[in-house]
Amino acid sequence: MCFLPPVSQDARSPTESYFMWLWHSRLYLYSAAALVFGLWFLLKKVRHLLIPYSNLLLLKKNDKVHVSGVKIFYGSQTGTAKGFANELSEEVKSLGLPAEVIDMKDYDPDDQLADECISKSVCVFLVATYTDGQPTENAEWFCKWLEEASTDFRYGKTYLKGLRYAVFGLGNSVYVGHYNTVCKNVDKWLWMLSGRRIMTRGEGDCNVVKSLNGSIQADFLTWKVKFLNRLKTLAKGEKKSCSGKCKTEGSCKNKRKERQEEEKKASPQNNSSEVRAGKLFLLKSSSKYSIIHIFGIQIFLSKLNGVQKIEDEGERREMITPALREALTKQGYKLIGSHSGVKLCRWTKSMLRGRGGCYKHTFYGIESHRCMETTPSLACANKCVFCWRHHTNPVGTEWRWKMDPAEKILEDALEKHQNMIRQFRGVPGVKPDRYEEGLAVKHCALSLVGEPIMYPEINNFIRLLHHHQISSFLVTNAQFPQEIRSLVPVTQLYVSVDASTQDSLKKIDRPLFKDFWPRFLDSLKALGEKKQRTVYRLTLVKSWNVEEMQAYSELIALGQPDFIEVKGVTYCGESSASSLTMANVPWHQEVVTFVQQLADMLPEYEIACEHEHSNCLLIAHTKFKMDGEWWTWIDYERFQELIQAYDESGGQQTFSALDYVAKTPSWALFGAQEQGFDPAETRFQRRNKSKDISGC
Repeated sequence: MCFLPPVSQDARSPTESYFMWLWHSRLYLYSAAALVFGLWFLLKKVRHLLIPYSNLLLLKKNDKVHVSGVKIFYGSQTGTAKGFANELSEEVKSLGLPAEVIDMKDYDPDDQLADECISKSVCVFLVATYTDGQPTENAEWFCKWLEEASTDFRYGKTYLKGLRYAVFGLGNSVYVGHYNTVCKNVDKWLWMLSGRRIMTRGEGDCNVVKSLNGSIQADFLTWKVKFLNRLKTLAKGEKKSCSGKCKTEGSCKNKRKERQEEEKKASPQNNSSEVRAGKLFLLKSSSKYSIIHIFGIQIFLSKLNGVQKIEDEGERREMITPALREALTKQGYKLIGSHSGVKLCRWTKSMLRGRGGCYKHTFYGIESHRCMETTPSLACANKCVFCWRHHTNPVGTEWRWKMDPAEKILEDALEKHQNMIRQFRGVPGVKPDRYEEGLAVKHCALSLVGEPIMYPEINNFIRLLHHHQISSFLVTNAQFPQEIRSLVPVTQLYVSVDASTQDSLKKIDRPLFKDFWPRFLDSLKALGEKKQRTVYRLTLVKSWNVEEMQAYSELIALGQPDFIEVKGVTYCGESSASSLTMANVPWHQEVVTFVQQLADMLPEYEIACEHEHSNCLLIAHTKFKMDGEWWTWIDYERFQELIQAYDESGGQQTFSALDYVAKTPSWALFGAQEQGFDPAETRFQRRNKSKDISGC
């Protein structure tokens, strides 16, 4: 038997050995292939997510980041600048750039501002101008430091070299001499420290008449678009900067091209020389063109009588901007046309329920549930610290807006007032007879807000009230003496006397007129020339105007009013536009003490009435005290007879305040147990709520 030797593994060919290895290692090979494919697929999917960051990573790698972010500083008193700052922040973030909003009071420029010079950030300053051209409270320290640093040799002229900045100001051109002062100063001080302005300073104007874009919101929007475009340019690394000649006042002076573009846009297509003359005159006044540029037209205009009146009514802007309309509507105003409003007084609601009337009911016998509180002009010439409208209304020193006819204003006011009364139909507690009476307006308090006497057709409006058998109670802020003199007779004319000295009046009323004090005194004199009922209204603000007794007595001697209402200030809640607190509201007994001391200094006046609920007292001239009894109430039917005779005679048949008096009831007198609360009404006290002493 023959045996063959076994075949050795070494005798296999290399090819066989390779395939055998593949076969035995197939599991590992499959796993590796799957892993590679999976990684390839994953990278392919996330590639699109990495693309937006690739450029940024590349820029960082190559150190080519031109804008690291935007820091937005705001100086705000009423919240407008803060709102703009937040709005701009969102827009910047939408460009893919970081943005930070900074309250100036929380920022220490001495320690931090120099760091912005090397951080590659862009600093934006949104600053408002407050009283007398001063910065807002939250920007006071920042502006003070910046001003001192700009002139302090220890910092040096290059302290802020490398800082890129832009400035937008919030102001009101009505304040002549203080318009956007703060933003101009901030711009100048930054430039003096070698900061680099990236674009021309923007200036927003709350005065809708002179605002380049119709409102401060539109002014900011226009500036914001330019800023964002400039920011995009900087982010791309382009180094084009403001080319203005900025060495004189710290503001861009190279505006010839801009002026030419504005003139081109503003010039009408009409070839009429009169139209072109009027337009160019307006451009001259707003853009400060030199006379030589329009010399021929200047000669033409100099022959016109009342140049400012050539502006066509259709070209004027509305007083109420969309933003203002929204704010006032939220506060409960029913707006009428473009400059008027009406609102339901809380005392009207109270008397509909039989819960008592306002102090005018106690002092003068009005029926509060039949009283309409309105105004034909929402604009005012003051910004009083105790304004219960929180300064949402516009301001101005003259009428420069579109004007609605008096007939339309009264018609809409009555309709809107009646609609508000109708909402009380069927409401629990509302008396049916009071509801029906409330629909027929008998009194009109022109004291809602603003300065009614500014309305050019105020006399026509008052005549329409009287024609509808509605009495008129008009309140003015003593800044328009000529308008007071030309005013037709009203049922009762008020002048607000909020302070007795020039300094305190400026502090409390914050008037727009530079000659506010002569105007104030002349208004009191004009009031003294009136033959109908006149009233001084004194609002006591604790720690502000309660210690000027002698000065008040001198003002009373100047105007010789029939009555003097003294009322404690009404606290309307915290407001960024006012520093008043509850500590400034005097107690009723403090008001009584003040009135007693004041009455002792007035030989022809005595305390007549009191309305404790409104924290108010009435001092009356002794001519209204007949046979030991007070006659401060008004005979409204008699007044309508007298005013009708006056109108029919063309003003020849005059009458005086004593011709339409009525006897004051005992419960309304000072010292009475009722303290001015009508015993026919039912006193209502809210539980767990502080007493509301507000009212018209």
